[in-house]
Amino acid sequence: MKQSISQIKKSLTDKKIGVAELYSEYANKAKANLNNSYNYVIDDDENKLFIEQSQQRYTSGDNLPLDGIPLGIKDLFCTKGIKTSASSKILSNFIPQYESFVTKQLLNSGSIFIGKNNCDEFAMGSSNETSHFGPVINPWRSKTSPDDDLVPGGSSGGSAAAVAEGSCVASMGTDTGGSIRQPASLCGIVGLKPTFGSCSRWGIVAFASSLDQAGPLTNCVEDAGHILNAINKHDFNDTTSSNHKREDYVSEIHEKMEGKIKIGIPSDYLIDVNQDILNQIENTKKVLSKHEIEFVDVKFTTTDFALSTYYIIAPAEASSNLARYDGIRFGVREDGESLDDIYLNSRTQGFGDEVTRRILIGTYVLSAGYYDAYYRQAQKVRRLIKDDFQRVFNEVDFILTPTTPNEAFKIGDKLDPISMYKNDIYTVPTSLAGLPGISIPSGLSSNGLPLGIQLIGNYFKEKQLLQLAALAEKELAFNE
Repeated sequence: MKQSISQIKKSLTDKKIGVAELYSEYANKAKANLNNSYNYVIDDDENKLFIEQSQQRYTSGDNLPLDGIPLGIKDLFCTKGIKTSASSKILSNFIPQYESFVTKQLLNSGSIFIGKNNCDEFAMGSSNETSHFGPVINPWRSKTSPDDDLVPGGSSGGSAAAVAEGSCVASMGTDTGGSIRQPASLCGIVGLKPTFGSCSRWGIVAFASSLDQAGPLTNCVEDAGHILNAINKHDFNDTTSSNHKREDYVSEIHEKMEGKIKIGIPSDYLIDVNQDILNQIENTKKVLSKHEIEFVDVKFTTTDFALSTYYIIAPAEASSNLARYDGIRFGVREDGESLDDIYLNSRTQGFGDEVTRRILIGTYVLSAGYYDAYYRQAQKVRRLIKDDFQRVFNEVDFILTPTTPNEAFKIGDKLDPISMYKNDIYTVPTSLAGLPGISIPSGLSSNGLPLGIQLIGNYFKEKQLLQLAALAEKELAFNE
């Protein structure tokens, strides 16, 4: 079983292992996975000073919360002096001169970056097959078809695969419509999407600004709490950053939750779900019912509209955000006989098919004559979705759903965009509402592949959500 952050820190404190030795163990695995789960692996010499400083702090007994912990970083976070490409050709030569707020907090907490994780181009994808650097291969294998390469999920597929394969202790991802939770489920790890506004978006390459949220992918729930402690801070540079009261997400994570807990299971989320996933939900109910937890049936009225709403709002915001990539200000420039030709050639050759598709959709729904018919209506439905969740939360404390409608599938199996978009059917509503959600591994399918359950909490209730997730993790005992 993989060691948790707490276990690793104890080994470092007790001098059973040194920071340099720990770093080399993970860095060597990362180098072996270059061009799969990693786009770039940071040179050992560049991290030498960080390693030495971390070791000194352990020697003096003045170590930081994440001191010496090797982390992977999704290639969407700007990292000063280190390539940040968003897994796109158009940004393949971009080296930021600044550090994103989230990665700066991680560095301030003593962590050491292994490298930049592969992802779907500009985070647009649900399988990590749209990357300019090629698809990420899930480290898991189906027992019925062991020779098939499987998707890790997306868009944070490289981050999830890196944690699952053991080439970093944890990794940072981003979640717009399920891009942390979905790959976590398919790779058999934990993925947390915090409440929108909990973690700053400053310095993260934007996809959809009203939906993008940073979060961790980890081997266990407690590790997600450790990372959240580091990154959940208010940032004046991000106008969507909330100034809510921050809590310690680890100190009480394994303590008994107060009072009787009521968890709602949406019946509309369990229609046309395969038996393996239904079994995971039933087993979760069984093991948690031993505690003071009551399960009740709930029903949403807006579930059927969530995907279509998301795929209007997210592409619209993408169209606006990606207008800046013109081959002039930064990024890759393609030659042309005129300024218009440079724009056209740079964007045509710089963007992949899925990004192009979403830009076109977004531009269409924002255009004159269609704005009111599509975008404005989608925003109204988004409000109804948010209200729908609050109505349910008036009845229950948490919500339990599947994370994905299926296990990991073969690379190339879902080339149809609509089929791919349906992979986010259980995660998109939470994102539209801005609620926190966590996926934890719940067991294996009949093909021997990991499946996950999703727990959803109310706004800024991450402390309670992590407590429940830690209890479920213990009872389900996936990694034991």
